[in-house]
Amino acid sequence: MRLKGFQKLTSVDEALQVFFNTLHVKRLKSVTVPLHSALNHVLAEDIIALENLPRFDRSAVDGYAVKAEDTFGASQFKPKTLRITDKDEISSTQAKQVWTGNPIPKGANAVIMLENTKRINGEIEIWVSVTPSENISKKGEDVRKGEAAVKAGTRLRPQHLGLIAALGKGEVKVSEKPKVAILATGNELVELGGKPQEDQVFEVNRLILSALCRELNVEPIDLGVAKDDVDEILGKIKIGLEKADAILTTGGTSVGVSDLVPEAVNKIGKPGVIVHGIAMRPAMPTALAVADGKPIIILSGNPVAAMIGFEVFAKPLICRMLGLKHAESRPMVKAKITKRVIAVLGRKTFVRVHVFQRDGEFFADPISTRGSSIISTMTKANGYFVVPENREGLEEGEFVSAYLFDNVEMVDENV
Repeated sequence: MRLKGFQKLTSVDEALQVFFNTLHVKRLKSVTVPLHSALNHVLAEDIIALENLPRFDRSAVDGYAVKAEDTFGASQFKPKTLRITDKDEISSTQAKQVWTGNPIPKGANAVIMLENTKRINGEIEIWVSVTPSENISKKGEDVRKGEAAVKAGTRLRPQHLGLIAALGKGEVKVSEKPKVAILATGNELVELGGKPQEDQVFEVNRLILSALCRELNVEPIDLGVAKDDVDEILGKIKIGLEKADAILTTGGTSVGVSDLVPEAVNKIGKPGVIVHGIAMRPAMPTALAVADGKPIIILSGNPVAAMIGFEVFAKPLICRMLGLKHAESRPMVKAKITKRVIAVLGRKTFVRVHVFQRDGEFFADPISTRGSSIISTMTKANGYFVVPENREGLEEGEFVSAYLFDNVEMVDENV
């Protein structure tokens, strides 16, 4: 294929399907970790409530537990008076002071908020009426005994940890962190701290890909830089296969004389490279391979193309390895594009955009559809949208689904 160009391009969807069908992704084994260390891990077990949450009827506010019927008709113009008691059971015309989270005393069926009362010696004057169950968190209202409070395949966020803690569980089973080995290739690459020659550049893709892995709570393994030599590339990939669950390479995947990574991968054994050349822009030279039963994603050496390739292929692979219920997608907004975008018919085009909000409406300002080596197009962008394969472009004013990887700016058109 080298020096001849890509004779055939595979669609993104077909490439993913062939890749996963060949690979037969297996979920990673589970490990038990303390709850305070479980943030961003993927849960590997259903968390079943062994008791109701709350375990008893409790007050949702600071105030007085009362019989709701005793408050009917109360107003600022016609207040009612109730006697304060400290007993665990109240009778008619009585009230007991409670704080948020306190059990509701027997006989009470509502709580009147503290600010709607006035305490006068051993009585309270109330100015509003409450209805039965008002300001009460009922037993089992949050989670019922026997219910799955958090399901396996959930990425654990702070709110999940709080709910699990409220059920009294101090440790959880989670999917083991995937290990992803990352290799850069190219004679033109110089490590940070080195001194590049006139025809050399600093190597940045390993840093970028490692950061993208860490965002998904994946452990990156650095395989360093390999020169444009099949044996050197092959040796480093074999090390990666021994240490990691998956391998990402960057560079050496196009059709030039020094693009040797697919050849090196194929030397490991079958099936080797199963897709090479994908109908997308950028990241067309991306290749997908399987060696020793492990996935290898061969990414472009251009930083933007490598990032897009990671988003499209590595991210769904990692999600499957973790056992996530759904492939994780970025936050999305419907936005109106600010200018015409040209695309290539037959290729899925990923357009970098700056998304902003003005007068309650979202707009997407295209940064560039070219320049996959220009990293600043990603720092100027805060998202992207996709032009489908059956369109040669989109017109100004069309609405798109913009996927966000940074915050949306609020723009005041009067400024």
